[in-house]
Amino acid sequence: MDVLTAHRSGLRQFSNRVEAIREDQWQNPTPDTEWDVSDLVQHLVYEQLWVPRLFDGETIAQIGDSFEGDVLGDDPKAAWGAAAIAARAAVEAPGAMDQIVHLSFGDVPAEVYVWQMTVDLVVHSWDLAKAIRADDQMPNDIVSAVLEQAKVLATDWQGTGLFAAPIPVPGCTDDLTELLALLGRAR
Repeated sequence: MDVLTAHRSGLRQFSNRVEAIREDQWQNPTPDTEWDVSDLVQHLVYEQLWVPRLFDGETIAQIGDSFEGDVLGDDPKAAWGAAAIAARAAVEAPGAMDQIVHLSFGDVPAEVYVWQMTVDLVVHSWDLAKAIRADDQMPNDIVSAVLEQAKVLATDWQGTGLFAAPIPVPGCTDDLTELLALLGRAR
């Protein structure tokens, strides 16, 4: 699966779960013990808001604290929708994938950044599904593609705090279980 198809699918997985959040679920805990549902959605909206500006060539320093604070406003679902649409448009713009993106840890090819975002989208789709007690299954094509990329990226992420330490799952034959374990989650 190519990165743009995977990113589109990751956005769709998270969007479907955001739309399923009931008003009484925003404070539900997530598998990430530091976040509730609202914090998780805030995190993903925040990440998506950076995308257009990073793809416009801005650096972390230039963007600064533009997105600090509450990015959900009075309508978290609408905030997610708008941020997701803008992020998707930025990565799918002509020539976008040929760029170098300036991140906090250095400059990376756009494709690497989009894979990182896609891994985050898919794993947090599962987190959100668990938190709102929704179906946590996802199409295996996206899970398999993300697992393949996560295996490559996970060594760079060790010790950064992005994800918890991997959980061993010897003999695992389920891609979602393996992906979640790689990123410190038990299914």
